Amino acid sequence: MKQKSVLSVKTMPRANRHFLPDYLWHITHRCHQRKFLLKFARDRRRYLHWLFEAKKRVGLSVLNYMVTSNHVHLLVKDTGPNVIARSMQLIASRTAQEYNQRKMRHGVFWEDRYHATAIDLDEHLHRCLVYIDLNMVRAGAVKHPSERAHCGYSEIQKPRERYTIVDLPKLSELCGFRDVATFQQAYRQWISEALSREIGGRDERWSDAIAVGDFTFVDKVKSELGFKTVHRRLMEVTGT
Repeated sequence: MKQKSVLSVKTMPRANRHFLPDYLWHITHRCHQRKFLLKFARDRRRYLHWLFEAKKRVGLSVLNYMVTSNHVHLLVKDTGPNVIARSMQLIASRTAQEYNQRKMRHGVFWEDRYHATAIDLDEHLHRCLVYIDLNMVRAGAVKHPSERAHCGYSEIQKPRERYTIVDLPKLSELCGFRDVATFQQAYRQWISEALSREIGGRDERWSDAIAVGDFTFVDKVKSELGFKTVHRRLMEVTGT
């Protein structure tokens, strides 16, 4: 992928969850005090179970995901009023409830708010996908996302016959490809190119900004959110 400049609207430290219809959103949700409450595979599997249930029950369109030991990344498409809010409530509450019952625990499981960043199409979407799937590579836990069981990369490359989470046809279309096979090949190449470069640390634009994209897109999101972005500022940053 060619490197292009990225514009983002920076947000205040407190996370936000304001949604606009028909946008793509990168959602980040952290465990309370960044504790490793998802460190066991069984708990990460249960999170994915409820992510699938949100897709089935509420109609959430999931394009990618990553479940780590203390936070999750979701790339979703807004498909209707309150779909994202209802889905996140279902996933977060059921995951926490099951964990606390199993551990006979009464503490808070999640941070009080998840954060949502609107993502532009084209190169911005491509880079967001790669950023999500390289999360555990940046953490030094794996050398390639295919080694991580609880992320979208493996499902994108080898779709499941049952309990499918990623809407692969929609993802392929949004990334500009007419068929899934061509997209899968291109995505493997994007990951390889990213791994061939030096993998940096956390890039706060993808998880802290209100919107990431070209100037027109970011300015449109800022305008539509109105007063909610009064204290936000536009930044232009080169590279991924």
